[in-house]
Amino acid sequence: MRFLRRKIAIIIVLAYAIFSLYAAYSVFFNKRVISRVHRVVKKGSAIIDNGKAGEEEWNPWEEDERAYSLSLQKRRDAFRSYQDHAAKNRPKTYKVQIWGKAAIGLYLWEHILEGPLNPPDKSSQWREGDIPSGKINFSFYTGPAVVQGHVSLDTDSVVLVLNGREQQKISSSLQWLQHVQGLVQMRSVSRVAVVLLGNEQCNNDWISPYLKRHGGFVDLLFLVYDSPWINDKDIFQWPLGVATYRNFPVVTLSGQMLKTARPYLCNFLGTIYKNSSRETLMGVLQQNGMEKDCLVHVREKWLPQETADTSRQYQMALAQSDLTLSPVGVNTECYRIYEACAYGSVPVVEDVLTPGACAVGNRSPLRLLKDAGAPFIFLKDWRELPAILERERGMNQKEKTERRMRLLEWYSGFRQQMKDKFTEVLEDAFFKIT
Repeated sequence: MRFLRRKIAIIIVLAYAIFSLYAAYSVFFNKRVISRVHRVVKKGSAIIDNGKAGEEEWNPWEEDERAYSLSLQKRRDAFRSYQDHAAKNRPKTYKVQIWGKAAIGLYLWEHILEGPLNPPDKSSQWREGDIPSGKINFSFYTGPAVVQGHVSLDTDSVVLVLNGREQQKISSSLQWLQHVQGLVQMRSVSRVAVVLLGNEQCNNDWISPYLKRHGGFVDLLFLVYDSPWINDKDIFQWPLGVATYRNFPVVTLSGQMLKTARPYLCNFLGTIYKNSSRETLMGVLQQNGMEKDCLVHVREKWLPQETADTSRQYQMALAQSDLTLSPVGVNTECYRIYEACAYGSVPVVEDVLTPGACAVGNRSPLRLLKDAGAPFIFLKDWRELPAILERERGMNQKEKTERRMRLLEWYSGFRQQMKDKFTEVLEDAFFKIT
């Protein structure tokens, strides 16, 4: 009996050992892959496994899965098509750098394009800003530290702002033109425009060889003063603007300043040149006792820079006068005209030609402003002034306020017009956008 129990125990242990060995073999040595995913077959077909017929398997969600897959693919294709369409129709933008090496560059940037400048400190050695206009993103660089070879180019389109009023300024401008010419030859720059403060007698022959029309590389020229070169094709007239070199500000008038009565009928603060019409003006004011109606402060010698006090005195005169008297200097167009507009003081302009080559038919002088419909008072002789001031005395405050508003609206529209023209000319000439 004991022997029988031992035999049964041995048999059980052997069976367990055999089963364990088989299980280990199946796990570690059997290469057959067992899939838990249902195999989908069409109705009526059979699965053949190791030469044997298996049972038919059917996926009841097959049609739903196929429909979902097709719907997902359609949505993906539609989104991809939308992205392609949006990319094709997205407005393309272009980059243009403006290098301001003349004070009129600040009038272009701050007063026309209305761009920001950083740092705000006017005495900073390097100032820059960015602003979009039309399809162009403009970058502006100015200041004494903006020197040749130290402006990082991120575009091949450049606008140079230069001063050609006197020989010393011309020499500096020529150096900049030669620098840009080198960049053109190296193919770092391919499109060039120049905004030029021209000579007051319109003698600008020094820049002529650099114009593309004469075999040079300058595509466009925006030129200050009534030059006979203006053709509105590759040479365009540009406004003189305000005296930014004297730090004349971007003016924002309050509602009270717009409507309040101003204590003076007119103002004239300036230099009296010998044998000039300014002497005639002063004689008219003194003979007719009009000095008490007008704020007048004159000097015998022109000063290139203003002090803080004289600058404040001048701006106060503009803000407190209904009219600003603008006698001719070396050229009929002067900073005073634009500065009076900024303060809503109507310019009384001496409409006569000055010596030189700045004349084009009967449209000159000031053809740019006249063509824009400037609401100024034009006269040929300062002996007409007493009658003008007599009419001023007869106007009520409502009439003066309405006229002031018209002037300010015109000046704002004029600057916008120049901004649009500048942008559109560059778009068309540089990037063939029509």
